[in-house]
Amino acid sequence: MHSLSHLPHNKTLALRAVPQPSNANMHGDVFGGWIMAQVDIAGSIPATRRAHGRVVTVAVNALVFKQPVFVGDLLSFYADIAKIGNTSVTVSVEVYAQRLNFTEQISKVAEATLTYVATDNDRRPRALPAED
Repeated sequence: MHSLSHLPHNKTLALRAVPQPSNANMHGDVFGGWIMAQVDIAGSIPATRRAHGRVVTVAVNALVFKQPVFVGDLLSFYADIAKIGNTSVTVSVEVYAQRLNFTEQISKVAEATLTYVATDNDRRPRALPAED
């Protein structure tokens, strides 16, 4: 198990969450689907900012669970734009866990790449605005 002594300084923190017992099986292992939902929320934040409005998830290009996540872990979701298209924004998300005992042990538990498409009020794809 590879652990770190600190969270990344060169990435953008998008979300923090602590999984609860309702997010896990009877052994305290957090459901991958719950983690995936949080990853999607975290990824949508920079995509929404870049799109200046509504985006929808069109693809989970990759999602890898590297280590288990447990009830009570403090999870930090880092989300950064990896690629910009005409209507789409691809975001890389990395998830780190600070374990129950709140020591300095920090582990990378998941990483993902998701693609979002900017949509208009009728939920049709729209071009991304020019960068600020």
